[in-house]
Amino acid sequence: MNNKNCFTILMLLIIFFLSNVFAQTTGKISGRVISDETGEPLIGANIIIESTHMGAATDSEGEFFVINVPSGTYNVIASMMGYGSIKMENIRVSVNSTSNLDFELSTDVIEGEVVTVTADQITIKKDITSSIRNISSKDIETLPVDDISQIVELQPGVVGSHFRGGRSNEVAYMVDGVMVTEANHRENQMIEVNPSAVEDMEVITGVFNAEYGNAMSGIVNIVTKEGGNKLHGSASINIGNYFTSHKEIYAGIDDKKIGIQDYKFSLSGPALTDNLNFIFDGRYFNNPGYLYGINRFNVNDYSDFGNYPNQYISDAYGDNSFVSMNDREEVNLLGKLTLKPFTSLKTSLIYTFNENKYQNYNHQYSFNPNGMATNNNKSNMIAFHVNHMLSHKAFYELKMSYIKYESGQYVFKDVFDPGYVHDRYSRITGQWFSTGGQDKINIQDTEETSRIKFDLTWQVHKNHSLKTGIDAAKILLDHNWINIRNAYEGTDFESMFTIDPNTGKRTYDYYEPEVRSDSSIYTDRYKKKPTQFAAYVQDKMEFQNLVINFGIRLDYFDPSTVYPTNLRNPANQDYYNDESRMSKYPNADPQYQFSPRLGLAYKLGETALLRFAYGHFMQVPPLNYYYQNNSFTVTELGWIGNPLLKAQKTISYEVGLWYQLTRKMDFEVAVFYKDIYDLLSSKMLYTYSTIRFGIYDNKDYGNVRGLELKYHARIGDNITLNANYTLQYTRGVADTPELAFNRAGQDQDPVNKLIPLEWDQRHTLNIMAEYNTTKYGLSLLTVYSSGQPYSWTPITESRLKVISLLPNNQVRPSQFNVDLNAFYNLLTLRNIDVRLTLLAYNIFANLNEDKVNTTTGRAYTGIVRPADIITHRSNFSDYYDVLQNPDMYAAPRTVKLGLEFQF
Repeated sequence: MNNKNCFTILMLLIIFFLSNVFAQTTGKISGRVISDETGEPLIGANIIIESTHMGAATDSEGEFFVINVPSGTYNVIASMMGYGSIKMENIRVSVNSTSNLDFELSTDVIEGEVVTVTADQITIKKDITSSIRNISSKDIETLPVDDISQIVELQPGVVGSHFRGGRSNEVAYMVDGVMVTEANHRENQMIEVNPSAVEDMEVITGVFNAEYGNAMSGIVNIVTKEGGNKLHGSASINIGNYFTSHKEIYAGIDDKKIGIQDYKFSLSGPALTDNLNFIFDGRYFNNPGYLYGINRFNVNDYSDFGNYPNQYISDAYGDNSFVSMNDREEVNLLGKLTLKPFTSLKTSLIYTFNENKYQNYNHQYSFNPNGMATNNNKSNMIAFHVNHMLSHKAFYELKMSYIKYESGQYVFKDVFDPGYVHDRYSRITGQWFSTGGQDKINIQDTEETSRIKFDLTWQVHKNHSLKTGIDAAKILLDHNWINIRNAYEGTDFESMFTIDPNTGKRTYDYYEPEVRSDSSIYTDRYKKKPTQFAAYVQDKMEFQNLVINFGIRLDYFDPSTVYPTNLRNPANQDYYNDESRMSKYPNADPQYQFSPRLGLAYKLGETALLRFAYGHFMQVPPLNYYYQNNSFTVTELGWIGNPLLKAQKTISYEVGLWYQLTRKMDFEVAVFYKDIYDLLSSKMLYTYSTIRFGIYDNKDYGNVRGLELKYHARIGDNITLNANYTLQYTRGVADTPELAFNRAGQDQDPVNKLIPLEWDQRHTLNIMAEYNTTKYGLSLLTVYSSGQPYSWTPITESRLKVISLLPNNQVRPSQFNVDLNAFYNLLTLRNIDVRLTLLAYNIFANLNEDKVNTTTGRAYTGIVRPADIITHRSNFSDYYDVLQNPDMYAAPRTVKLGLEFQF
């Protein structure tokens, strides 16, 4: 029996005997009840979570715990015969966290009377052993944000989509504990949840517990709302536009029209009985964008800008209208049905639908905007969850889910669509800009993920909470990358054309779309069925002043594909009698890794908490790096995937201190360090016939170190202030896996030292100030970001041109931005509240430079030489138009007005 079969049997045995707490969606309330007069524990005191069926009684030491508490805000009441009752209000229970409450009951209070108090922050935060940020639905309501990604970016340690210096594909997103990050590229989430449907968000930027895996930098766990026993609903109409005084940059914006349309609705409540609840949430969003092109050329216009202006041919039959080139349209729907037939059993059926299409601005198509491809994504998820309390000490969760995610990038979905035109229209003959033709790359991917988990939590003792578990997923990848070719390519017919005698328009008639075989460089198709599995065990030890999280995790991955045994002849394109020079194709072996995790939190007196965390984190690279160019056909400077890639590994350390300055003010500091090993990279290989090609490997290294500060204050009843600052140093060998191969292909020296990575943003500051009353409210978000690195390149005439400069050798300008969110309650009509809302981004209309010219370090500029002007041949543009790319700047001022109805 081979090692693969042995390991498969071991996995099956683990699945049979273990259960899994994997991305839990509930929390815990625990604490102690004592006598106010004597300090002695009160035995048998009743603990009730108001408006629920949950509660507990204190033990012989006056202690209690309530597990499996759904995320939300609760009032908790402690009572006992002969004592007055105490109610602690607005206790926030977050995912995977323990809210610790201490009650002191007094006989001086009249029995039956309830005294209302608030919990100390130190008792609620004492179990947090790493940098975990919980954002509640109430927090989300006041933020000036439109989607989940904007909320995530406001957390300490996050720069765009990078968590503590990691690459953007090192973060795992989950919805109700189900992984929703697509596996092929790991750059997108298959499921989008509207912020209005979120009950709680857990964002972990530091060391995370063993229950989380297949991520090296961070976790985002989104818990959706459930319907209650009362009918609630809301609907809003939001319209807006972009407003700018820089019309020379943002040409095409018409600030007198309604551009942005955003319609939202949500309905929740009981369905038939109080035991059956529902929530239905939806959104339609249409944003025409702020970057426009001019439709000067149609896709079937022909141009030829030869050496002499009097010989120029330029068929420009477009209508010269402005056409949006970064528009976005999306539909998001979520439905959730929750059945509670017994107090100990809850089942949920969840369905989500997402569809969006958008364009990413391409400056080269700014005079032929209809030739640019559109991105299209569509997903459906159905999930069934069971949550069952076995006793007051144990519960299990069964989660089954199926997600189908379709993504594509194309002009037309059908590769044989008659709308595709001849490639001769795409010729560039000195004009730089596209004057006809289309993007002929057609990408269509489908990812289907079936996942099953069985979860168990056991509160063995008041000091020990054990978790153990498994997670199994089967993924079906169907990848289609096609460069559409002409069936007449290479024949005499290919170059034949006719000229209209009336208009002089040139037409190429011999064009028929063709898809070449998968063995060619023009097509890459594959269907793969990889398998992922994980198991872990974890113990959360909670003592009076100390909390310890210790766990170990096993990750298993089977790529379910073959690999070539001889990389100098991977596709056997060259035949040799010597068998050692010919490739064979055995199955790639499965991989598995063990990852230890440790977290400590120690209570320093009544106002401070010290924490330390350490862990190993393994992540399977994006799957397209395993399967790319599945035929292994080698071309000069082409690529093949590597089915033998190893998991990437990060070792993280973190030390933090939380300090309560006053009852309504606290401060937090954290320092962290990460070593990143076996990071995805590339290398150049040669075939026996000296063809150079690239293959992915695991040879890169990086490290990150940084400091995070976080401040929170509540002033009076209406003012809240939140601020966080991140100081970060991110070093590595390469920004992308392709860098090493690309430099070798350009005969540049390899990067042989650690350099700043392109997202190495030294300083990040977020300040959020809120003023809210029952009638109106206002929130201001201020963001400062220091400049990120870019690769400065000297002009050809410079003596520095002969020097092989390292990438990311200069820094772009810093950015400053202020956003606003406001509401005003207009009136109430028949129990319907009518609210006016205002959401504004970049209210000071700053020209923040997202991209820069590599010779000047600034946007919209460049060093212009006489040769540049002479070699730019065009009758509709000049060389300065090439440099003046509006996409180098971030969005101008954006304003949305809304009318919201709630009941």
